[in-house]
Amino acid sequence: MTLRIAVCVKHVPDASGDRGFADDLTVDREEVDGLLSELDEYAVEQALLIAGTTEGAEVTVVTVGPEDAVAALRKALAMGADKGVHVSDDAIHGTDVMGTSAILAKALERTGFDLVICGMASTDGTMGVLPALLAERLALPQLTLLSEVAVADGEVTGRRDGDAASERLRAPLPAVVSVTDQSGEARYPSFKGILAAKKKPVEKLGLDALGIDADTVGLDGSWTLVDSATARPARTQGEVVTDEGDGGKRLAAFLSGQKFI
Repeated sequence: MTLRIAVCVKHVPDASGDRGFADDLTVDREEVDGLLSELDEYAVEQALLIAGTTEGAEVTVVTVGPEDAVAALRKALAMGADKGVHVSDDAIHGTDVMGTSAILAKALERTGFDLVICGMASTDGTMGVLPALLAERLALPQLTLLSEVAVADGEVTGRRDGDAASERLRAPLPAVVSVTDQSGEARYPSFKGILAAKKKPVEKLGLDALGIDADTVGLDGSWTLVDSATARPARTQGEVVTDEGDGGKRLAAFLSGQKFI
């Protein structure tokens, strides 16, 4: 029996760029180069590791986003995933995490899966609630924030590390899991993998194909909105303190004035 692993990935603005908001207060994706979210690379890696030890396993990467979001799929395919699903529709622009989870759930139901793997959060929105929302919409058990994950005998197991203790978790398949950046370093695509990715299938879907009403997504259908945004002030030159015997007091006064202590 084939183990069908689906990985939800996101195309995000490069965190090293000058990120900001567009005129409609959505994330500006035009002025900054986009890439596969680093935290989602860990999810792809864990999917590939599980598939590598399971005969007949298949890894499908799924994303929701504009035309250039296909680059995130191509990166995952170059890493070793088998195929991609790209949900793209003009009506999706401005969709928040609630709408995104609804779209992904429908796409996953259409594609079919035994295990859904997500990253712990996106590097743009950083909400971290998508895996839980997916599990709710799909009526499946969820194991979140795993630093270790494995599949055997029809169930998924994992370890969640906390500040004071670690938990061992398990759930029957199908299930939804999310993995942290402590789950294992993601591999770099090889030159062979990059070339192979160009030939791997990517299915493109719109809202109509998923049976989703456009009014329930996008800015108008969002549960959350950005009311205002202010650009971060330019960095100013810091104050140089010459220690003339009172450096400690002056440093303490500065920290207290900034409410750091």
